[in-house]
Amino acid sequence: MTEKLENCRRLSVPPRTIMTPGPVEVDPRVLRAMSMPILGQFDPAFTKIMNEVMEMLREAYQTKNHWAYPIDGTSRAGLEAVIASLIEPGDKMLVPIYGRFGDLFVEIGERYGAEIHTIECPWGTVFDPEEIISEIKKVHPKVVTLVHGETSTGRMQPLAEVGRACRELDVLLVVDAVATFGGTDVKVDDWCLDAVISGGQKCLSIPSGIAPITYNERVEKVILKRKKVERGIATDDDRKAAAGLLPIRSNYFDLSQLQDYWSERRLNHHTEATSMEYALHEGLRLVLEEGLENRFARHRLNEAALMAGIEAMGLELYGDPACKMPTVTCVSVPDGVNADEVRSVLLNHFGIEIAGSFGSLQGKIWRIGTMGYGCRQDNVLAVLAGLEASLIRCGADVNRGEGLQAAMNVYEKQPVG
Repeated sequence: MTEKLENCRRLSVPPRTIMTPGPVEVDPRVLRAMSMPILGQFDPAFTKIMNEVMEMLREAYQTKNHWAYPIDGTSRAGLEAVIASLIEPGDKMLVPIYGRFGDLFVEIGERYGAEIHTIECPWGTVFDPEEIISEIKKVHPKVVTLVHGETSTGRMQPLAEVGRACRELDVLLVVDAVATFGGTDVKVDDWCLDAVISGGQKCLSIPSGIAPITYNERVEKVILKRKKVERGIATDDDRKAAAGLLPIRSNYFDLSQLQDYWSERRLNHHTEATSMEYALHEGLRLVLEEGLENRFARHRLNEAALMAGIEAMGLELYGDPACKMPTVTCVSVPDGVNADEVRSVLLNHFGIEIAGSFGSLQGKIWRIGTMGYGCRQDNVLAVLAGLEASLIRCGADVNRGEGLQAAMNVYEKQPVG
């Protein structure tokens, strides 16, 4: 053993209760699934798992779409894969922005040559759907991108009306449901959503590193017009079919190639992230075993208890309550209180992590996630107790003891489970 290796301490990870908008605590069943033996990516036992993942994704997304599979990479990989595969240079892309992750769609679209059009509303609010529809009729974009649940502000944008309008106007609607999928309704077919991207590290309670997506035949039609099979494995027929087409710019994020990998053709694209596939499989099983409506009700109950506790403590909730997302609760930092100092005390003394925010809200709000496996009564009560103690430690004036009692009242009126 070398001297350098001897000096490297053994990996040690402190125990944490993660109450952020992501990542979240990983369900123990998912961790067990990830420890299973590695299979080859074309082993029939593994392709069977792939097929089962597609089936469960369709059910969880509430869709009949054929295409429902994951992109290997974080949630951002899923967003980029869809935009890269749809946008050709000069295509118009409309991005309604009501928080940080609308700007991310702009960033990605610009890099693939889109002609970007934006509309904005104040952070802490969402758009009236008619405002978006009016802009669609004015701009005539190829693609509209919308964030369903904006974790930077804790708001949730209604989608159904915009989805129906996009379908009538022959515009593609791409939705970021990273922070909502698995925690609240995402009705892909009923809301006429053309492509939807989610993430593992939020309400699915699996590690970051895999991004489930789904898209319909309208999206597939666009993708297939740009299909180019990689030259090292393309057949003569593949080359003839691709002649004269403008291929998707990204190789890794090329949905036309990924379709071949996830279809019966099983055409090699990349080495599948086997353990992450196990994680997604088990995470989806957990969602469907609980039942979508039961799962959504659990998230609403824990959200209600958390909000009751926050307000009883004498703190203010941030943002328009009419459009609050059930998986993220934003709390205004009291005047004279250092937001990061409170978070540091909470982490160091209680092992509980909550999040700050970005941009104009940095230092002004805390963001508390109640997602997936971490969305539990014990966690909610722990974060309320720890937050109260941390605020007192930092000199803030709070209603001592009242936050926990208010949350417990909510649970006693409607017990979990």
